[in-house]
Amino acid sequence: MSPLSSYEATLRVDLRDLAYYESLNQVQQWWSHLPETVPSPVPASAREPMYSTWYSFHQQLVPEAIEEQCRLAKAVGCETIIVDDGWQTANNARGYAYCGDWEVCKDKITDMRAHVERVHALGMTYILWYSVPYVGKMSKAWHRFSDKMLYTIESRGWGVVDPRFPEVREYLISLYETAIRDWNLDGFKLDFVDSFYLDGDQQQEGEGNSGRDYVSVPEAVDRLMTDIVHRLRKLKPDVMIEFRQSYVGPRMRKYGNMFRAADCPNDAIENRVRTIDIRLLCGDTAAHADMLMWHPEEPPESAALQIINVLFAVPQISVLLDRLPTQHLGMVTFWLAFWSEHRDVLLDGYLEPHHPELLYPLIVASDAQKLIAAVYQRTVVTLERDCRQGHPCQRNAGRRVLD
Repeated sequence: MSPLSSYEATLRVDLRDLAYYESLNQVQQWWSHLPETVPSPVPASAREPMYSTWYSFHQQLVPEAIEEQCRLAKAVGCETIIVDDGWQTANNARGYAYCGDWEVCKDKITDMRAHVERVHALGMTYILWYSVPYVGKMSKAWHRFSDKMLYTIESRGWGVVDPRFPEVREYLISLYETAIRDWNLDGFKLDFVDSFYLDGDQQQEGEGNSGRDYVSVPEAVDRLMTDIVHRLRKLKPDVMIEFRQSYVGPRMRKYGNMFRAADCPNDAIENRVRTIDIRLLCGDTAAHADMLMWHPEEPPESAALQIINVLFAVPQISVLLDRLPTQHLGMVTFWLAFWSEHRDVLLDGYLEPHHPELLYPLIVASDAQKLIAAVYQRTVVTLERDCRQGHPCQRNAGRRVLD
């Protein structure tokens, strides 16, 4: 925020003869030990396959249909449901003009608590989507906060609330606290956090307005997110919080424990690139693929590429499982079982994504007992390698190789 009297930064320059992925891994370790960027703990549930309603349902949510997908998803290896946009409004035209109140749309879900309990009874945990900064003109909250906006998108009918107002922060936090208390949620998909910003002209214009307890928007966002995490953990210590790829920097690890690849539906290669990009700097924060979808008339070998390309991240499935051919359902069951069996190496092993300039055609993960190599293009793969002394994977002659 201007005017600045001083500015200080630390620049890390790595001139060692290291593979780029090892250098980046040490960068994330450096960040994670800084007091202002200590990562959130990651609950075990954040590292299990999930089912998402977004590509399969979009806003057309019906609790009975969601619960049926949960039953089928549980059978193939998913442990959590993420219910996305649509639960809070009867308007299915997309957009966010009806966001802000975050009350359950009774025309869709008459009893949210009972619905969540039925999902829990199937053995699955429940995550619910919120667009954090958006307040639409069709909401009751608009009348309360219309004069406390960072900016308004008039043509779309919604605005972005200003977190520099303490009453704005308290309102947002209380929404999530109430949701955990009333519905027994297990986590939140907190979307569009990157929409909190001002340009230079707006900064100057808004600095003198009364009622704000912060001048800097980023500082206010940090306070908001810090307080969200602190207060939700008091209610549920292992709460899951998912962020999307456009806002998954080192400070975001302080608030969230799940980082998902940016939207790339039905694009296996893009999903591979985005998940590995996240993995390179996210440390032990759970890296998630964008939701997996494909056409049911594809050959099962083609559909399988959606999962195979994201083996080194947590998969999220988003197809209507009751409409899949038997071969497709068998394929999903097989690959999720493979992923779960080898998750220790796929997520926690020493990661070596080769040739980023070629979209990672070879990715290797290994520990002392096992090495898994995923080969996405025709190339030469050397698996029996003598590890240089002190190499992080510490492979030995007795390891098992899976390719």
